[in-house]
Amino acid sequence: MFSAVFWVLAFWFIVNLVWTIARLNNRMMSKTFAWINVVAVIIGFWTFYAASNGGGGVTPWFRLINWTNIVLAIFQFYNGYRPHQYSKKS
Repeated sequence: MFSAVFWVLAFWFIVNLVWTIARLNNRMMSKTFAWINVVAVIIGFWTFYAASNGGGGVTPWFRLINWTNIVLAIFQFYNGYRPHQYSKKS
């Protein structure tokens, strides 16, 4: 289970990172992906700390994926909820 969750999170991270770079100006999707990232981080840390034997050689990579997902989610929240840069002034 530990390895399966790791590979799902790794795949999600790659898809999420590529999408974030490709569609930087899409705010609605940035908000959506940020909230999905929050769920992924919760599942990732829950699985990481619930595993009794540590998961073998995947452990440092699992921890790295979890923390980089946090950084990516913070960036996505900032990008999704920041005020418009060019607002119309009357």
